[in-house]
Amino acid sequence: MTGTLPAPSIQAALSYLAGWTTQPAVRDAHRLDRSGYDPGTGPDAVVFAESAADVSAVLAHAHATRTPVVVRGAGTGLSGGAVAGEGSIVLDLTRMDRIVEISPEDELAVVEPGVITAHLDAAAAAHGLRYAPDPASLAISTIGGNIATNAGGLRCAKYGVTRDSVLGLDVVLADGRRLATGRRTVKGVAGYDLTSLFVGSEGTLGVIVGATVRLRPVPVRTATLAAWFPDFEEAAAAAAAITAARLQPAVAELLDAACLEAIGADRGGAFLLVQTDGFGADAEIDAVREVVAPLAERVDLATDPDEAEALLATRRAALPALERLGRVLVEDVAVPRSRLPEAVRAITAISRRSGIRIATMAHAGDGNLHPILVLDPGREIDERVWATAGEVFTTALELGGTLTGEHGVGLLKRRWLRDELGDDVLALQYAVKAVFDPHHVLNPGKAL
Repeated sequence: MTGTLPAPSIQAALSYLAGWTTQPAVRDAHRLDRSGYDPGTGPDAVVFAESAADVSAVLAHAHATRTPVVVRGAGTGLSGGAVAGEGSIVLDLTRMDRIVEISPEDELAVVEPGVITAHLDAAAAAHGLRYAPDPASLAISTIGGNIATNAGGLRCAKYGVTRDSVLGLDVVLADGRRLATGRRTVKGVAGYDLTSLFVGSEGTLGVIVGATVRLRPVPVRTATLAAWFPDFEEAAAAAAAITAARLQPAVAELLDAACLEAIGADRGGAFLLVQTDGFGADAEIDAVREVVAPLAERVDLATDPDEAEALLATRRAALPALERLGRVLVEDVAVPRSRLPEAVRAITAISRRSGIRIATMAHAGDGNLHPILVLDPGREIDERVWATAGEVFTTALELGGTLTGEHGVGLLKRRWLRDELGDDVLALQYAVKAVFDPHHVLNPGKAL
């Protein structure tokens, strides 16, 4: 379950660090993420890094001894990127949780990787600012993990994914060297964009020990609309119609009937939540209502901030509610927004053919769907389950989409990656990995 004890050389290398352990309970608690994937073994040791110097020391030793290192934040990843097996060291960064600086004048923050996403957002709010990326796990996920997976979130329809808010990074390379990328300016094109290369690299190219991120003004006004539909395909068509009408909501989220039933909000076949913000929020939400109302059974406007927040909480509650029903395999595909209704129709058909329940939620504003395979408690993820997931992935690719919009490849999607990238692109990516990590000690077997 937890692997063997670390070799004496590892113990010697870690001995001067206060925060390391080989205790079986700690090792066991650090071997899995939220993906549901279980390697059957666990890491040899867990290091709780408290500084960039700690990270450099661990990586220098790992590089010299060819010891695999799995970097971990809050463990909320859904693709197996933080799963750790026998022979590895888990490098836990949650103790590196300082907000080093907030600069209201330049609308940026400098943070360590263990900062909780919601904590940064709250600290920025004291200055009339906010950190725009807001994954559904923002109350527990870390900035470092968000950067490693290029996480999205509810507001990504207007403000983009994590990459769009990262200005610069402080990174420790595989051999222990420390590297600064990017800048504090909004614009800058000197040299190759290494910052964007590290964002979304899932801990395979370097370990992020600090980040300079962009903050945005808190909108002067937010307007919220909730709409219910007889079925999910009609709700997806309404979301696509919003885009076709050249409207740009800050949030556009979909839940199907299975999600609504799981959270006890069974008021129809599908639910669409839309938010607009800024000086024109009210005019924009009225325009959205004109587009959505002819397709919906019911449309409501939230009249106060508490009501709007309750609607957002409904969306965020969907995954935890589904997890209470059984074992879940959370997928993450994206398609062109105009093809969202086709994707929904195909996923519904795949569920019926396979006999496996698929509950779907979506960041409809950017075509990002989360079809969630809900399995009986204790059921193994067998080849029938993988075949069903494979049909979902193939459908996304056939519609001009991608295998993953925000969760990353991790372990779960590697077998399909070649189908999207092709041989030449995949070979080039392996070559890039070899430049940064020639001994393949950083999160081996993940992402590629």
